[in-house]
Amino acid sequence: MKQQVFLVEDDADITRLVRHHLETAGYAVRSFTAIPSVMAEAVKARPALFLLDIMVPGGSGLALCEEIRQSETIASTPIIFLTAKAGESDRVLGFELGADDYITKPFSPRELVARVRAVLRRFEPPLPMDIREVGELRIDSGAMTITVRGNNVPTTATEFRLLDYFSRHAGRVFTRDQLLDAVWRDTAFVTPRSVDVYVRRLREKIESDPDDPRYLRTVRGTGYRFEVPR
Repeated sequence: MKQQVFLVEDDADITRLVRHHLETAGYAVRSFTAIPSVMAEAVKARPALFLLDIMVPGGSGLALCEEIRQSETIASTPIIFLTAKAGESDRVLGFELGADDYITKPFSPRELVARVRAVLRRFEPPLPMDIREVGELRIDSGAMTITVRGNNVPTTATEFRLLDYFSRHAGRVFTRDQLLDAVWRDTAFVTPRSVDVYVRRLREKIESDPDDPRYLRTVRGTGYRFEVPR
């Protein structure tokens, strides 16, 4: 069965361009020109990936991203923004809201397909199946779930892979570039600044006090280290 991409884009020419290249690459594409019906259809169809414009009739792609990330059903679905908003602050905001990648217009269709593939490959190959309990965290690699103090915490695939990688290498200091190579792998389009955004998002989810983290510690001038609380 083909992986289905939900495309939210109100420009008919861009929609035709994206649809042609993604379908040629082997994906099924379902397009929406406005926001209101997307969530209900996504919960029913469970797409493999969302491709969102930010400025769309009937709402904002940013708000839709937030809504997806708060959903119990589809919170872990990858999201890529495809937008004309090219500023660094726009890109950082997109990542802070839970995007897995951010592509600016005008774009190369071949690069778009490559980045869709790269984001979807973060689910592959399967992580080693085990369950680790670290302090108040329970990390289930097989189910790709995180429990904090007995409560399930939804994460994106990228967030999970980053925390999983950290926890497998407790005590080791990683630079941002090393984390990009290990977790993002073949996505050469994500910047080291993105690592900071993901670490901040993880801290908000797993730390009792994100401003004074117990697990994800900053090593000034170098990067980050995962510590096992004593």
